[in-house]
Amino acid sequence: MARWIKLPDSRFIDANRVAYIGKVDTFQRIDEDGNDLGLGYAVYVGTDFPRESQITVTGSKDEVFAVLKQLLGSAPAEGA
Repeated sequence: MARWIKLPDSRFIDANRVAYIGKVDTFQRIDEDGNDLGLGYAVYVGTDFPRESQITVTGSKDEVFAVLKQLLGSAPAEGA
């Protein structure tokens, strides 16, 4: 049975298909006018090992870590 998790960009991923989770990276976020938006967070999530199966989850610290908690099973799934 699928366990759907909503990503910060509004896509969904089946947590049961996740094969690996990469390390969390940080980067400076800048809007199109050059204004500093603070730190952004990103993590690679793969549903298989070929590159086409990788998903980059980006967002704020809270958004990225909420997705990771749901994937690892320590938080309730979206809509549950």
